[in-house]
Parts: sequence; structure tokens; C-alpha cells
Amino acid sequence: MGQAASQSVSSTPAAPARCPIDHSASNSPSSSSGPAKCPISHDKPSTSASAQAPAQCPIKHDELNPLNQMPTLSQAPAAHQAAALPTDRETSTIPRDEGGKWEYPSPQQFYNALVRKGWETPEEHVETMVQIHNFLNEQAWQEILKWERKENPSEAEPQLARFKGRPGELSPKARFWLFAGWLLPARFNTEPPFDRHDWIVRRRGGEEVRYVIDYYSAPPEPDGSPVFSLDVRPALDSVGSIKQRIAAATEDVWASFRENSARNQGAH
Repeated sequence: MGQAASQSVSSTPAAPARCPIDHSASNSPSSSSGPAKCPISHDKPSTSASAQAPAQCPIKHDELNPLNQMPTLSQAPAAHQAAALPTDRETSTIPRDEGGKWEYPSPQQFYNALVRKGWETPEEHVETMVQIHNFLNEQAWQEILKWERKENPSEAEPQLARFKGRPGELSPKARFWLFAGWLLPARFNTEPPFDRHDWIVRRRGGEEVRYVIDYYSAPPEPDGSPVFSLDVRPALDSVGSIKQRIAAATEDVWASFRENSARNQGAH
């Protein structure tokens, strides 16, 4: 389907979230200077077509169950698969209805998705990849809950009705910050998000709200551990969501103003 990223309510992505996997053995001099990209490392076939193809999420999001927008993935081993992979699926903390929660794909299902997409991925790395995948989505849900609790503090926890991966599609906000980065490269990150999801959240009473999630790679830790940043916010497609975004932006401005005022008074 998402880490303890801090709340993303301003015009910039949320504060970085550290990966739960110990990557200390993967440190390299180039890790701190490389461009932002999907956190999963894939060795692709060396062909002219693959070299020119745009970066995209390894999950094939167009093969979805129409009832829940989840990829329909086989649990059977892939052709030429050298090692057995677990078929157990982890249950998330994200409610899908009154009585159940969403389940993440098993390592075998995840691997099958990678194979269908054309990625050459060693089987021994798949379980770690699944952990990162699940971690990202858990944190995305926590960011959504922060928005929802501000809007409806007394309401019961909402449900994730359905979702859609939109890799390669820049959101209007991501496109704006990318453009701003070209104009003011000293201040803004010019790297686009490595993935995008749209999540439809169902509130009590049946109201549905669309959230946009942009996934960014942040500079890695000194030991090479990957760091991610999530920009989670209601889509600007309803009056209520527009009010939420304005209120959040205003809150940030006032908080910054009060902080600067207190600092100036302390200096005198």
C-alpha cells in the first residue's frame, strides 16, 4: 500500500522519516549525492528501451481489483524463481470497513509484481523491500489521521475506502515545487517524488475525501540508511478540503510569526 514522518501541512513535504531497516552495511560515498529515486534498488536489463524508460514504482497499479483498487497478485512462485518466498500477508493498522483492516501483499506477491513489471530483483531482498513498502504506507495513514483529527476531533477513526497508485504522474503541488526548484535551486529540491498515491478516505456518515500522497527520497543517514519524506494533504477538489488546506497554511504562518516574535523579544 507507508513511517514516522512529521505532519505535512505546509507548502513543503513532511519532515523525513527514517527507514526501520538497518542499512549500515550499504553505506557508500555516492549514496549521499545521488538523485532522489524509488527507495527499492532494482537491477534492470541493460537495453536501450529500459535505459530510456522513466522511473516508476515497481508495483503495476493498472492491474487492480475493481472492488478495492488492490493489485491482484498471485501467490504462486514465478518462473525461474530460485528461492521460496513467504506467502503470509501482514495486516495493516488501516481500517477498510467496520470489521476489518487492509492487508499488505506477501513477499511472494510483491516479487511477482516486480517480475511482471520487468524488474530483476534478487529474492533475498524482497522481504526487506516489503517491510519498507509497508512502513511507508503506515506513516501515510498516520499523516491522514492528523488531518482528520483536526477536522473532526470527536469522530471515530475514518476508513480507507480505496486507493490508486499513480507513479509517474506529478501532482500539481509537486509540479509547482519542481518548477520553483528550477528558479531558485539554492532553496528548493528539484527532484520529483518517486511515487504518488491517491487515497479515498470514508468518514462517518459516508462522506468521502481524496488525499494526495507524494513520496520523496531524502538525504540518507551517515551510515547509508535511506530516509523518506511524505507530503500528505487533502486534494483540492472540494470546498471542505480547500478550507482545510487554507486553515493549515494559516496555522503554519501564525506559528512561525509567534516563534519569530518571541525570539526577537528575547533578544532585547
